[in-house]
Amino acid sequence: MAVILYSPASPYSAKVRMAAAWCGLDIEARTVNTADQPAELVAVNPLGKIPVLVTDEGEGIFDSRVITQHLNRISGGALFPRKAEKRLQAERLEALADGICDCLLAHVYERRARPVEKVHQPWLDGQWQKVTRGLDHLEANLPKLGKKADGGQIALAALLGYLALRFEGQWERGRPKLKRWARRFDERFPQFAALKPQG
Repeated sequence: MAVILYSPASPYSAKVRMAAAWCGLDIEARTVNTADQPAELVAVNPLGKIPVLVTDEGEGIFDSRVITQHLNRISGGALFPRKAEKRLQAERLEALADGICDCLLAHVYERRARPVEKVHQPWLDGQWQKVTRGLDHLEANLPKLGKKADGGQIALAALLGYLALRFEGQWERGRPKLKRWARRFDERFPQFAALKPQG
């Protein structure tokens, strides 16, 4: 059986686990601690990063966007629209959600890894500006929710789950549509609740 190596708090891990569930694929999920750089992880991803999808043949597939494309292929196109324009929209949404997550994780790691006196606030401010621009863009350009989720919407839901976990109260003001979209996504797709980022 294929395995996803993941971290419970990671938005990228949440995204690929949600995507696998949406595709109806039977994949085992196994947590790893990247700080320990376990042999199980570095054997399939020399970067020692998660998530990694380990195929039945033992091949490691990474990073998260490569994984979602692979899941889409092996599921017969369950994750991304077939029409080129709609597919591009979903892929662009996934890239934006992942990019915002990159900036958020930079914030978390800077504060977690450095002594307080060495935290570089101007750099953090720059990362937060990117987050703000990205969230404002989403507020003005939210994808419509239909009966089916796609890879972009799943990435957005994972991002919103990470914001709720690590940045609650710091991003919601002035973004009522984004908050409403998150609530409606959860109502429409309750099967994803347990797969969102967890502390």
